[in-house]
Amino acid sequence: MSIYPSTTWTRALPTDVGFNPGKLAKAEKWLDAHAGEGGYRFAVVKDGALVVVLNRGFDPSEHLQIASAAKSVYSNILGIAVEEGVLPSADAPVVEVYPEMMDVPPGEGPKEGRYAFPKDAAITFRQLICNVSGYMKPGEEPGKVFHYQTYGMNVLTHSVAKAYGMYDVADPVRSPGFGQLIKGKLADAIGAEFTYKLTNFELHEKARLPIFGYYCQVCTTALDLARLGWLWCNWGCWQDQQVVPEAWMRETVAVNPFLIANAPAAQWEYGHGFWTNDRGVQWPNLPRDGFTAAGAGGHYVSVFPSQQLVVVQNPGPYHNARPGATRANGDLLALVLGALR
Repeated sequence: MSIYPSTTWTRALPTDVGFNPGKLAKAEKWLDAHAGEGGYRFAVVKDGALVVVLNRGFDPSEHLQIASAAKSVYSNILGIAVEEGVLPSADAPVVEVYPEMMDVPPGEGPKEGRYAFPKDAAITFRQLICNVSGYMKPGEEPGKVFHYQTYGMNVLTHSVAKAYGMYDVADPVRSPGFGQLIKGKLADAIGAEFTYKLTNFELHEKARLPIFGYYCQVCTTALDLARLGWLWCNWGCWQDQQVVPEAWMRETVAVNPFLIANAPAAQWEYGHGFWTNDRGVQWPNLPRDGFTAAGAGGHYVSVFPSQQLVVVQNPGPYHNARPGATRANGDLLALVLGALR
């Protein structure tokens, strides 16, 4: 039976949960060797107990924004919205809920040549969370091209929040917004005290930011991020509550069908807001059930359900890495997994 943290984590010695301490210490040496003048925050959870927590150069209580790792959280909320009947389906056209997404004429998109094209009216919620929507991308038909982007995710969060009556393009800053959805539907259930803020790229003055801007940043400590990982490790279940629908959770950490249909096998490493090892591309020598949330600045929540293992980097030593570029520091993950007896 899984155990879960209350206000604090249950602590366990490495030997209590099957680690070889000497081998596990190699992970800390790896972190120190790769951190350079920077620092890191690192945590390992095994069988629901906190085994390792390290802080080098960062206040452990500071809330750091996790950038694109929040896309995995967005995926959770999308599944909850469908389960609750607020959205008809993940495959419903977004424009049915958020027609404002099409109100971006030429000259008012993020840059020249980028605006809402007629093709964009066919975009579904699933295509947004899988990063294959082609939103405001000339020549990219919905569902055909994997293109990691922020604006499509913003349309996703605004549309889902609007469906709950929590987003108004006329007043994005004072709307309750997607952050309050995360809090009420997810964070409160697992005892995580995330904070939220809206951020924008610097764009020209005519850019329709209330429609496609205002990214919902999730800010957290490493230990609260570990709560999220432990929720995922248990397929969306927290104690006796199914917070995220299990079927959706399992679907989202498998390679999405758009990639399988349109991309070469070497690119089969993305699901619905998660990077995944489902096809062995992400980490060829690590368990196939592994998956990770990944955000610029070195923020990773890597989960291996078969091992009941969660590894958090908040941040890891590669602070300027783009999401997915280092595959959540696969060498580090291999050291942690290799320390299990």
